[in-house]
Amino acid sequence: MLYGRAGEQADIERLLAEAKTGQSGALVIRGQAGIGKSALLDYAAGRAEGMRVLRGVGIESEAELPFAALHLLLRTGLDRIHALPDAQATALNGALGLGDIAPENRLLVGLATLSLLSELAGDGALLCLIDDAQWFDQASIDALVFAARRLEAEGVAMIFAARAGFHATGLPELRLGGLDGAAAAALLPADLLPQVRERLIEESDGNPLALIELPAALTAEQRAGRLSPVGAMPVADRVQEAFQTQIAALPEPARIALLIAAADGSGELETVVGAGASLHGLESAERSRLIEIRGTIVGFRHPLIRAAAYQSAPVTRRLAVHRALADALTSSAAMDAADRRAWHLAAASLGPDEDVARELEETAERARTRSGHAAIAAAYERAAELTADPVRRSGRLAAAALAASDAGLMGRAAALADSATPDVDDPDVIAALIQVRAHREFELGTPLAAGRIIMDGVSRVAAHSQEWAAWLLVEAIRCAWFAGDARLAEEAAASLRALPEVNSPLVSGALGLTRLLSGDIGGGIELMGEAVDVYASAGLGVPGLTFTASLCLPLGRAVLYEEITGRVVADCRKSGMIGWLTSALQDHGLAQGWLCQYGEARAALNAGLRLAADLGHEHRISHITCSLAWVLAHQGDAEECRANAEEGVARANAQGLVPAAAIGRWALGLLELGLGRPDAALQQLEAIPSTGIAVLSAADQVEAAIRSGRPEQAKEPLARYLAWARHVRQPSSDAIALRCRALVEEDEAHFVDAVRLHEEDTQPYEQARTQLAYGEWLRRARRRADARAQLRGALEVFDRLGSELWAERARAELRATGDVPAAPRRADDPLSVLTPQERQVVRLAANGASNRDIAAQLFLSPRTVGYHLYKAFPKLGITSRAQLAAIARSSSVLD
Repeated sequence: MLYGRAGEQADIERLLAEAKTGQSGALVIRGQAGIGKSALLDYAAGRAEGMRVLRGVGIESEAELPFAALHLLLRTGLDRIHALPDAQATALNGALGLGDIAPENRLLVGLATLSLLSELAGDGALLCLIDDAQWFDQASIDALVFAARRLEAEGVAMIFAARAGFHATGLPELRLGGLDGAAAAALLPADLLPQVRERLIEESDGNPLALIELPAALTAEQRAGRLSPVGAMPVADRVQEAFQTQIAALPEPARIALLIAAADGSGELETVVGAGASLHGLESAERSRLIEIRGTIVGFRHPLIRAAAYQSAPVTRRLAVHRALADALTSSAAMDAADRRAWHLAAASLGPDEDVARELEETAERARTRSGHAAIAAAYERAAELTADPVRRSGRLAAAALAASDAGLMGRAAALADSATPDVDDPDVIAALIQVRAHREFELGTPLAAGRIIMDGVSRVAAHSQEWAAWLLVEAIRCAWFAGDARLAEEAAASLRALPEVNSPLVSGALGLTRLLSGDIGGGIELMGEAVDVYASAGLGVPGLTFTASLCLPLGRAVLYEEITGRVVADCRKSGMIGWLTSALQDHGLAQGWLCQYGEARAALNAGLRLAADLGHEHRISHITCSLAWVLAHQGDAEECRANAEEGVARANAQGLVPAAAIGRWALGLLELGLGRPDAALQQLEAIPSTGIAVLSAADQVEAAIRSGRPEQAKEPLARYLAWARHVRQPSSDAIALRCRALVEEDEAHFVDAVRLHEEDTQPYEQARTQLAYGEWLRRARRRADARAQLRGALEVFDRLGSELWAERARAELRATGDVPAAPRRADDPLSVLTPQERQVVRLAANGASNRDIAAQLFLSPRTVGYHLYKAFPKLGITSRAQLAAIARSSSVLD
């Protein structure tokens, strides 16, 4: 029976009830040791009638073994891995050491975990109980939290119990405090004197384990009321002292057995006995209710008992036990025996030991084959601590720093990099350390500071490897672009030009960005154009393609931008490059928005935003938030656009992300124009600094200046846009340039030419903007019939695209000509009734993808894909999957 937890029990019962109806959910129960987290997990297990239950518990000594905890949790369901899509099954088998092929990324393992949980739920429901999650290895946590965030319609309930140190952003939490007085009193023995009961309630702070264990540790005198003052200690320490008192009273064989089991952590009876624990000692400890032996597994009744058993032993005995465990594991056939042996040898080492360091290095490389980046970092870090040679030590620290950076542990990565010897001369090590420090600064500091880190160290790299130096300088220019800093870009470009020529379009593209930043539009466009034109034959991988795609934006090449970013998204998903996928989804969403595919753009950006949050990519969150606001501005979703833009701009400004903030301000300027508030629009657009975005947004700045009655403020942005359009030579930019000239010069010929040119481009939104502006001009000239033709054309496009604010402006203008415009409609986009995620699912299903294929692409479970199709069919007025293709073909947005 649980005392004082009625509210928490109700929350758990609600979660289980929803899972039994097919709705998934997750819950994190937080609280100090002994507060009752495990008891609530036991309660959940007891209430899970008709549900399959999986249980796992974190073990502190295994926190550096990648996927060890995940294996323990899933071990009873591993026979269903074969039912997963091949790539997921391969990844999960590799992660758990059941296959030879290593997973290519940790989040593919997370997706496989989600699919397996859905498979194990079957037609019923599944409950996953995860205790002491703060001691799970990071790879297991990444996979489980990834799965938990994506639970929707699988009938899976996941409950994590954890102390401090467990991070699961985005999951609902339940924080446990101490019991109230009545509930606390109910846990104490009835024969205690009143003053003793009051003292224990006060000292326990309502901690249930303390209330149970502290009375057992009282002496006869203390039970009789002779209590001495207790110092200010956390409750957990008091409980641990109580356990230490119990352990001290045990015979020597039992104490040794407890120490060996505590140091081992795996719970394997064979290993514990092999290291010197006697069966008699284990039996004695079990009779004292300190451990439980189930089959061949030894488990502690509470984690604090393990801590008490280990910490109460003298250091010499602890070192001897670790050596004994290492010896016992030498002949073990367990898949992780070599890794555990290396860690026990490290724990037994008092100083530098190159042999042990090499074993830990091998452990790190085995962890690499399983994408255990946090484990790689830990093993290399400990190996470095055991390394006497400063050069070799720096190399291991660099490897640890890179792995920590890959694991998202930016602070730890930077600290490891800073620990390396400053006079190391290995170019690979120097470049790795520079990359880690710059990456940390880029993600958590500012792009400008990241670029300066590269510039401060690149000369040391160039002295040994000019190729490494070239790639670092390209990255420095990229940092300068994100910071909007022309001086940093020019400094990096000068160093790049001083190196022997590297035959890569990335170099010319970076030099082009530098010229564009310095105001040389023609020179920048020429170099970037050269880079983009040869990209297909350059053999670029995902990083190079991502950089090339970003050049398409200032080049005005929307179709190529969408083409390259679509390829990058596909490549990232196929190869499992999840870290790059956030950037790819942002670029692809922006490209789709540029081509007026607003539904697809929102879906891609929302997917990228979710993934960026999972990975902790704070700067990418800012970029995507601003890009999403820009798409929403085109559709006229005022509330969501403003919320995203204001949040994104504030974040980007704080992070020094100039292009991101510029896109956010552009979104606000577009929104204000659509709302008919040109003064507010001009204020936002004029605040955009001199960047590539300032060129692209100049046309809207021209219109805002004219509509607000300030034609003199249109001159500079007009000149800026005309200069850019003259160099990029795209039909759309030429047409927009003519529209701007028509607005400024009041020349109808420019309007006529602009409308004609729009017929050659792929941006119907801009065509409708031109027709609207021309129609307004014609109406003011009292040429109502001519005005109606342009306004009707604009209205038809705005309605089809779902650009509601602009469509309403066209209707108002039509009404002013005496016409009666049609009601709002989106006949050409039947998928407009769907949510962004339903739209993605339907689009893939219409192209023939199975639920499993769709789930793999969108990081969902197959059951959730089926749920979205189930919700979409009634909205589309269809009853079968076969009808989707016809619906998709009729949607101009999907063509």
